[in-house]
Amino acid sequence: MAASAVTVTPMTDRSGSRIDHLNIAVPDLAAAVRFYEPTLASIGITKMLEIPPDPVTGRPAMTGFGLARVKPYFWLVDRGTVGTNTHLAFTVDTREEVHVFYDAALAAGATVREAPAVRREYHTDYYGGFVDDPHGINLEAVCHHPVPH
Repeated sequence: MAASAVTVTPMTDRSGSRIDHLNIAVPDLAAAVRFYEPTLASIGITKMLEIPPDPVTGRPAMTGFGLARVKPYFWLVDRGTVGTNTHLAFTVDTREEVHVFYDAALAAGATVREAPAVRREYHTDYYGGFVDDPHGINLEAVCHHPVPH
């Protein structure tokens, strides 16, 4: 049975994620960094660390992004194959920030998936915009707060 917008509660409590970090494989790290650096900067996430490849262990090069004064938690890993149906959602505080992220992603080379809008199928205050990055990863900025009065 499909959930109605009336019965679905907000999906995100930003106070207690158990995810420490994520690695996302990309076929071209330099191209991915050129896309993600301005896109993520639009919502306060910056490039924090670059790790070169390790020929001894075979670990590929990696670039880590995160919030200021916090460790990197979003990593791009070189020489990888993008997984089917890969989707990443970044939470923001306002609906305006959804548009800022969406516009920055498009300016950096993303393609439109779904323009920012209310998504009542998730919950009544879910406001998200979706793009595909240059490698086909589905990115979203989402705000879970109602419009302030």
